[in-house]
Amino acid sequence: MSAALALRPGALDLADLRRVHAGAAPLVLDGAARAGVQASAALVQRLAQGDAPVYGVNTGFGKLADKRISPGELEALQRNLIRSHSVGVGAPMAAPIVRLVLALKAASLARGYSGVRESVIDHLLGALNAGLVPAIPLQGSVGASGDLAPLSHLTLALMGEGEFLVDGQREPAAGVLVRHGIEPLRLQAKEGLALINGTQVSTALALHALFEFMPVLESALVIGALTVDAARGSDGPFDARIHAVRGQPGQCDVAHCYRALLRGSAIRQSHLTGDDRVQDPYCLRCQPQVIGACLDQLRYAGAVLLREANAVTDNPLVFAQEGVIISGGNFHAEPVALVADAMATAIAEVGAIAERRIAMLIDAGVSRLPPFLCADPGLNSGFMIAHVTAASLASENKSLAHPASVDSLPTSANQEDHVSMATFAARRLQHLIDNTAHILGIEFLAAAQGLEFLRPLRSSAPIESAHALLRGSCAPMPQDRYLAPDIARATALVRDGSLAATLKTIEDLPPLWNPV
Repeated sequence: MSAALALRPGALDLADLRRVHAGAAPLVLDGAARAGVQASAALVQRLAQGDAPVYGVNTGFGKLADKRISPGELEALQRNLIRSHSVGVGAPMAAPIVRLVLALKAASLARGYSGVRESVIDHLLGALNAGLVPAIPLQGSVGASGDLAPLSHLTLALMGEGEFLVDGQREPAAGVLVRHGIEPLRLQAKEGLALINGTQVSTALALHALFEFMPVLESALVIGALTVDAARGSDGPFDARIHAVRGQPGQCDVAHCYRALLRGSAIRQSHLTGDDRVQDPYCLRCQPQVIGACLDQLRYAGAVLLREANAVTDNPLVFAQEGVIISGGNFHAEPVALVADAMATAIAEVGAIAERRIAMLIDAGVSRLPPFLCADPGLNSGFMIAHVTAASLASENKSLAHPASVDSLPTSANQEDHVSMATFAARRLQHLIDNTAHILGIEFLAAAQGLEFLRPLRSSAPIESAHALLRGSCAPMPQDRYLAPDIARATALVRDGSLAATLKTIEDLPPLWNPV
């Protein structure tokens, strides 16, 4: 790990969150946050011993808010809350997601509006810095009243009653805490509620998807440019003047990338004259318009998620300076649900236009390349069925991109009667990313094959670099052979940043991931 990262409540940026996601740095709470935490905790402790009912402090929860709890039962109330709400199902969350959840929850509590003691925040950061991964089931949250079930599993592990993941295997929490010298967390008034109320799981899932998709979209730009040259397409549609008069920022930036990627291509020079095609298919010439619009959606999503990562989203909230606790609804994850749905559409569209480019490449009548990219078609089928795979994935993405936020089921005996479904909206993004990355992996193989039919002509330096990267893992396919392993290897290059690194060689590349 590198030097410690100061956790500045309310002031985290995407670079900070990416470091947490990668496990690249331990977190240390900014000392300036402690006074506010102390003040709000003191107010909760005082009100907990008073006669006035305060939701979640000396009352029951949800529909049971009218039930008063005696001072001697307040700690039991918080323990029971965590135990009863740890009802998630499904596979456990991956470690990068859990790291984000721990960090986001600590950051939210450290804003000083949740009424927890400093030791609770220190406990979260201690577990994170020790590399502990609470076993949090992926399913069981509707994204309102907070991510109750998954956050309860996290808290239960810190209490020594749940489970941690150790080398991918579940282990009882008590023994893991002992091995790391960490005392089980003991909850006082309101602390259990503060830990499980909030949108940190939904937000972490959506941020995880954003970070995972960044290299995939960057790879899509390189592969799209490779396909343009393989199909002897025009670079005219990427002219800056076209995009300037529309003014969509993502479109302008993506067109800039295509101009830079294709600059210096001898293939392009070879058909500047004598080519009777007036316009290329949309899948080639409209890439800035499509991918640029997707980029704008992802930038907006990043901005919303960054605000949410810095937000206070539990309930009720403690305003220590005014001496009041106010019930509200910041736990409702509608902002996350809506941007996760927008991300789903953008991810699906990146895959959809890539599938169309594959279809164009294998169609000899459009690409003017050999049918199905075969040197000896008939005896060989080439990329015929690889395209079918891409089509199946693109079709599947259409169903996965259906908005989750338009659904709602009342819960808690109709007390919680409208929910966001943000957790599922964010969780399903991983499947979309997997599908889109595989489509791009297939296109990468097809476009490289198409480029080789144009030899000895050479493409631009960045595209030839991308071609060489692929050929380091996947040989050409002059005749049919077992292609599935090559698809897996090409997809790995799409996902792991290797292909996206091609963009880093371009000096005047516009910044792609600035939130808006």
